[in-house]
Amino acid sequence: MDTYFSEIRASDSRSLAEADRLLNQEGIRREERLDYITGLYDDDHNLLATGACFANTLRCLAVDSSHQGEGLLNRVVSHLIEYQAQRGNVHLFLYTDSGNAKFFLSLGFYEIARVRGMSFMENRKDGFSSFLDRVRSSRRIKEGRTAALVMNCNPFTLGHRHLVEYTSRENDEAHLFVVSEDASFFSSDGRFAMVKAGCSDLNNVILHRTESYMISSAVFPGYFFNDGESAIEAQTRLDLVLFGKIAAALGVTRRYVGEEPLSQVTRLYNEAMMRELPGLGIECVVIPRKEHGGQPISASRVRSLIRDGDLEAVRSLVPPSTFDYLMSDAGRKTMELIRSADSVLKFRASF
Repeated sequence: MDTYFSEIRASDSRSLAEADRLLNQEGIRREERLDYITGLYDDDHNLLATGACFANTLRCLAVDSSHQGEGLLNRVVSHLIEYQAQRGNVHLFLYTDSGNAKFFLSLGFYEIARVRGMSFMENRKDGFSSFLDRVRSSRRIKEGRTAALVMNCNPFTLGHRHLVEYTSRENDEAHLFVVSEDASFFSSDGRFAMVKAGCSDLNNVILHRTESYMISSAVFPGYFFNDGESAIEAQTRLDLVLFGKIAAALGVTRRYVGEEPLSQVTRLYNEAMMRELPGLGIECVVIPRKEHGGQPISASRVRSLIRDGDLEAVRSLVPPSTFDYLMSDAGRKTMELIRSADSVLKFRASF
């Protein structure tokens, strides 16, 4: 049987419907947010199998029920891996039903975590373990109170600084993870630089990048995009299972979060942490938001002021180091991006 691959474009409603039929056979709903979809067709143009990519993940894999057992899924995965390599993504992730994990093991994927019948896998045998080794090596104390925070900082505000200061005072060591995902107005490197400068006087605060293992499009795409509550709940469980492994490597017994009056996604995530983390031996500490002018200080508020051109108001809501960054070449370019955007909430980033 002769077969060929063809991209399924968002405008091709007929081909999308065919792909949906295969996915529905496997109990899979096609995600709206995919940046590449492919179909494997026979020489009569019948769709035999499908698969998709989003960022550095493989998604929505299915084979027509009448052609299962013919090695077609293997071919689809190999095609997607080659496609990802062509655009520079060599470290890949996927979700699958835990019953299918053995198949992906044969294709060079390794299980990182398993949550309620779903396996989260990557194509590096030592990927997650190497990440744990890196964060573990940063520990400065072996005993004492150790806490963790996870922040996006888009940009780093006095509200973020307040939360870090509070955590620093209450603990002997605080591990601050800055989200690596480049899905915010400010770049990953820019946000990390702002946090590093803004916390340089807090000697017991240790900075880390989350890489793809915390609040990322691989683990938690719903944080950056408007997924439904059920999807956010499933992603939250996975993110917290991974965090539990990271916390164990660091001896973390507390996670600090800011109270969330603005973002629904972050509020749901905080609620899930309060439910789930105690079962992992981790206390979830919620800190009230710092206010200015009777309003909570938030990164989205700062971005709104940037869009409006009110830099004096911005200055009152961010540390001097953040304002210095905004005045740099990189900061000015980002402010221009914010001013030209349809919405300052286009990229969701409220941590």
